[in-house]
Amino acid sequence: MPFARRSTPSPDGRARVVFLGSGAFAVPILERLLADPRVEVVGVVSAPDRPAGRGGSVRAAPVAEVARSRELTLLQPDRLRAAEPIAALLALRPDLGILADYGQIVPAALLEAIPHGVLNLHPSILPRHRGATPIPAAILAGDRQTGVSLIQMDPGIDSGPIVGVAKVGLDGTEAAPDLEIRLAEIAAGLLARSIGAWLAGTLLAHPQPGDGVTLTRPLRRADGRLDPNRPAVELERQVRAYRGWPGSFFESEAGRVVVLAGSVASELHAQPGTLVLAGSGLALATTAGALRLDRVLPAGGRAMTGAELLRGRPGLAGTSVGTPVGR
Repeated sequence: MPFARRSTPSPDGRARVVFLGSGAFAVPILERLLADPRVEVVGVVSAPDRPAGRGGSVRAAPVAEVARSRELTLLQPDRLRAAEPIAALLALRPDLGILADYGQIVPAALLEAIPHGVLNLHPSILPRHRGATPIPAAILAGDRQTGVSLIQMDPGIDSGPIVGVAKVGLDGTEAAPDLEIRLAEIAAGLLARSIGAWLAGTLLAHPQPGDGVTLTRPLRRADGRLDPNRPAVELERQVRAYRGWPGSFFESEAGRVVVLAGSVASELHAQPGTLVLAGSGLALATTAGALRLDRVLPAGGRAMTGAELLRGRPGLAGTSVGTPVGR
């Protein structure tokens, strides 16, 4: 059964929209909304400014930066569920909420109080890859297709009924940062095609399928450790999936080495965890093949090729990863 919703006319013919978002994925969506003559963005809700980087300087989330540059009303609550931010948001009298890459659960009190509800743009084909990290999850799983789902939010985690879906094929070479940019533009287009009919009440939401549900979680730095007890093909996916955050790395006699790009050397076989010669460079042996270290970032150094790393550290060949520094 499709989900019904309440409708209220906007006095000037434009829908009053509040946008909830924080990360870079949400920026093209907000920019498209700001250019849409059918709506007025009356407020933006984003993450608070926080210390970031080695220097600990305070930085704004990408969406907050856009809101400030466009002189939009900006709310940055630590907890959206608290009474004060809920009241502040509702004081903007929104007809509709749009959410993308926000990072907090939207309380039921807001979902129920906004006449046209809150629409969420989620970068996966739901119900697959619900949760915090759908883009890395799709790459890590070797999915051949992904996309963006537009859903009407409910109190669950990305479990609301589906309003629209845009699908794209994957060729197995995508890295998370580039795929995020691609899907953000697709999400902006999906919203632009859907928002008019949603506000008019001619576009309905339908329940998600009951089968195929998977759930992702926030990534931690420790998730980036390369495990040679997994096949090389999986480690190559990890390098692409975790590029940016949390990165992919191993500990060596030269310290931590971050792998920026890798490829599968199925013909190389050695004890898993051993760094072996691969042409003029290095590879990490796994239980099935080896991961060529095409581009790396050694501790305290610059980004370089695996061949450059070997020239600077010829003693690495034949050693095992996980060896403490200096031993």
